[in-house]
Amino acid sequence: MNQRNSFNYANEAGFSILRRTINPCGSATILNALLSAPILFFVLGAAIAAVGARLPLPDGFGKAVAAYLLVAIGLKGGVALSGADLAAVLPLIAVSGLLSLTMPLLAFVALRRLAGLGRVDAAAVAAHYGSVSLVTFVAATEALSAAGIGFGGHMVAALAVMEAPAIVTGLVLAGAGAVGAVTRTAGGAIAVASPPGHAGFGEAVREACLNGSILLLLGALAVGLVIGEAGMAPLQGLFVAPWNGVLCLFLLEMGHVAARRLSEAATLGPRLVAFGVAMPLTGAAIGLIAARGLGLPTGDAVLLVTLAASASYIAVPAALRSALPEADEGISLPLALGITFPFNVTVGVPLYLWAVTALT
Repeated sequence: MNQRNSFNYANEAGFSILRRTINPCGSATILNALLSAPILFFVLGAAIAAVGARLPLPDGFGKAVAAYLLVAIGLKGGVALSGADLAAVLPLIAVSGLLSLTMPLLAFVALRRLAGLGRVDAAAVAAHYGSVSLVTFVAATEALSAAGIGFGGHMVAALAVMEAPAIVTGLVLAGAGAVGAVTRTAGGAIAVASPPGHAGFGEAVREACLNGSILLLLGALAVGLVIGEAGMAPLQGLFVAPWNGVLCLFLLEMGHVAARRLSEAATLGPRLVAFGVAMPLTGAAIGLIAARGLGLPTGDAVLLVTLAASASYIAVPAALRSALPEADEGISLPLALGITFPFNVTVGVPLYLWAVTALT
């Protein structure tokens, strides 16, 4: 079958969906991912925000559900990891950390040269795009489940590892303003003084590594690793059976939040908006190369590609708020949450799943 007959394009739900017709599994995979209940609830939340209505959810609902998801993901990942060969997982962990550490460099160059951002703002945005999004990761796991494709629990460890390194790179890229002034004391010792209003490089890195979400995820992962399948069996009713329903409610709120951020993103300008779509595609391509180099199976490869394509809108803003107070959150958050996140959830994840299955 030639290339022209291999693909067709259809407009569904207001955006173009790439369907693979060589292999029936490709088309079904994309449709199942796009028409799954969690994604439809995300669209519903966005639609409610678009008409100016509020969700009838209590304050703090999103944070409580996010904590539940972190524990559930960590437990299931730990249980799966308990039966895995840990030595075989180490290359994946090393590559994941390296991706998070180096991806901001590419984003920084693009933001400086193509979008014309200042050094500090470009560094802050770049850190967001080197780190990862838990919800995008969850959306990818749901797409895999809908396609009947398994994945390893060690991918949760990769998720946790990719949170913090990008923050370090972002602070370094921001320059001396983030690190502080280097001076010598009377005794000749070198001291680093943080500028007024800055938390300092070391404190920002510490805050990134000790982020509550990361610690909760890693802690639940450790618990799952210890208890194994036998210990997880009594917890099925709380952390496995309600998973899809809770995820639907969470994505309902996330769709509402993302739609509000989308209105802010309209003020960013075409170059930054283009970056918000081009950068996840670039990250996905780099993640795909890394996945093939590691020889990952399909499910694991899709998740690594998705992580490389995602952007943080929780851990990184929290860490940079005190370390880089001069960075404009009106740029980074609308980009990560208003442009990249909806793109990844609705179009990116099915596209990454198709790309990996097409190549493997």
